[in-house]
Amino acid sequence: MVNATKGFFIFCDIPMAQFIIHMNVHCQQNQKFIIRVLDNTHLFVQLHAAEMIRSAMSEFREANTYKKPP
Repeated sequence: MVNATKGFFIFCDIPMAQFIIHMNVHCQQNQKFIIRVLDNTHLFVQLHAAEMIRSAMSEFREANTYKKPP
């Protein structure tokens, strides 16, 4: 029998994938969102977590972007 799960496929570089996995590890057991880590750059996550991941990635990029001082 086949089990199908709706989810969101993420393709990213290795550091961003590690950041998403780190987010998942620090969630409570009932709030974990990664369905499957396919390899170093591909993740399959639950649909409801897509927007949370996008906003966390955006904040992470903003915090780690060099801004030249005036």
